[in-house]
Amino acid sequence: MTDHPLRYTLVNELHARPFPVLSVPSTAAFIALMEEDGAARDKSRDRAHLLALLDRHGSSHPQPNATHFSGPIGRSELKWESHTEFVTYTAFTPGLSARPFDPTDSSSFSPEWRDKAAGRVAASVLIRIEEHPGTDEAMMTKLESWFVAESLAVARVVDGAAVVAGDFRIDPDGNMRFAVFVRPDTGARRVGRIVQRLCEIETYRAMSMLGLIKAREVTGILNTLDPRLSDLVTGLDGQNRPAEDALHDLLAIASELESLAMQSSFRFGATKAYEAIVTQRITALREERLTGRQTFAEFMMRRYDPAMRTVTSTQARLHSMAERAQRAAELLRTRVDVERSAQNQMLLASMDRRADLALRLQHTVEGLSVVAISYYAVSLAAYLAAPAAEAIGMQKPLAMAILTPIVVFAVWFAVRRIRRAMH
Repeated sequence: MTDHPLRYTLVNELHARPFPVLSVPSTAAFIALMEEDGAARDKSRDRAHLLALLDRHGSSHPQPNATHFSGPIGRSELKWESHTEFVTYTAFTPGLSARPFDPTDSSSFSPEWRDKAAGRVAASVLIRIEEHPGTDEAMMTKLESWFVAESLAVARVVDGAAVVAGDFRIDPDGNMRFAVFVRPDTGARRVGRIVQRLCEIETYRAMSMLGLIKAREVTGILNTLDPRLSDLVTGLDGQNRPAEDALHDLLAIASELESLAMQSSFRFGATKAYEAIVTQRITALREERLTGRQTFAEFMMRRYDPAMRTVTSTQARLHSMAERAQRAAELLRTRVDVERSAQNQMLLASMDRRADLALRLQHTVEGLSVVAISYYAVSLAAYLAAPAAEAIGMQKPLAMAILTPIVVFAVWFAVRRIRRAMH
């Protein structure tokens, strides 16, 4: 038997992008880059930027068409992944800095390398991974000094293997910060999965929120088009404005709505997919409430879910307005067709009247033509009958008087036969 040419490729895809294996304590610095204004990513540029980082540390290069790569860069272990809209870099460094969330924790990504980034920063995260201090009170003391209490979300995750915390705020150095307190018996692979999911939650949250910005732009345009569309629909049964002019304006609105739907369809679709990933990653953490604090799921329910509902409602409103414009256009087309049918009936009636007048005129002309032809025919017949009339002693006027009704009847009969033959 012969294998399908993509069999091994598809199976290997199941094992691509493995979770990192992290020791405790350690630090994770994460960056997600995307092109500005949603432009298509240049993969060759992404690869060149990755190779510049690897060459800076003298590390080996990935395969030419690789979409993920792991390798050492100095003291850290780099994990690089290429996605549809963005590319991510994660540096895992053993040990902790004396100052929590010190900017030097991301020193694997130098400022010079960042300035030459292949795109813009969509997400930047620092994760501090350390052993659980033993008591929740000691841990909460640290968290309250590191994060904004109002936004702080804390939960015990993965069957109590660790506690994760964060306030989803960007610090003065431009980083989103998370803390992970690990139980002593938690394995390194499980720690890696927890950290990876935190990075994914922040990345896909940031990417999905782009849909909210697009939704606000679309809402502004819809707020302008909605009154115009409503006025046109309300005036469909009025006679103050020609239907063809209203149809022209309505088609312009429908065209603008279709263009708007086409421009926003990718972003809205991507937002829906990213939202599903965020929800799935939070569910995978299997959160348990800790000391009465809000969990990640509750934080998202209060702050994130309304934004996603706004995107969904905007998309639904756009489709609804497009359908309204289409239905109104169909009604106007029907009205235009009815008016044109009435005009055609009037035109046909006018043509019938003209045909009737033409027929009458034709009959009149036929009568006059019979007289004219008869006049010349009588003259010719008189010349032909003159010798015979003289032979019998008949005068010419009398002969013409006798010939006239005969010739007129013969001409009338001939013209009638010709007309019937033509019809």
